[in-house]
Amino acid sequence: MAGTMPHAIFIETGLDGGGSVAAYAAELPGCAVFAGSDAEAVAAMPRRAAAFTDWLRSNGEEAPEFIGDNWYEVERASAQPNLRAAFSLDELPPSASEFAAYLRWLELAREQVADAIDAAGEGTADEALFAVVRQDHAFATELGSAQAPAAGEVIDQLFAARDALTGALEAAGPAAEDVRRILRIAIADDLRLAERLRDGPS
Repeated sequence: MAGTMPHAIFIETGLDGGGSVAAYAAELPGCAVFAGSDAEAVAAMPRRAAAFTDWLRSNGEEAPEFIGDNWYEVERASAQPNLRAAFSLDELPPSASEFAAYLRWLELAREQVADAIDAAGEGTADEALFAVVRQDHAFATELGSAQAPAAGEVIDQLFAARDALTGALEAAGPAAEDVRRILRIAIADDLRLAERLRDGPS
């Protein structure tokens, strides 16, 4: 299905202690650009959306075709300590088929993280890994499936937290409050983490 033109972007400010901005493609949950300014993030979105849809298609997923590069900001919100921003579209529950697709996208993003960890070698202990572990547990708790964090190496903690989040999402279903927001952030942050691990800390 062809995407409409122009294409909406949500802007999240105040990330990384206030030093980063995220731009999210409204039509592609999980497709995001993290940058130092909103202008930089918005400018990079056409290339990011093209890479994201290519990645989905290469893994057998359907993805929209975007006509033109007219991406524009429609809404912005600030991340708060321990609470990522929400947007109006996040209040709309995904359909059953969308929910199933987004769960698959999350799994594909997790595979990117696993590949990046393998490439980085043993001893990987980036602070971003710990941040994703904490966030996954927070999301699982938000969905009503709180579990004690796993002990052991950070990699073991990461995959245990991801299993907890997946289980919580599957148990909650598409109609649960905040599901679209959680999937959007989890996919985007997984892909960001994979890129960070491949490229090294900036």
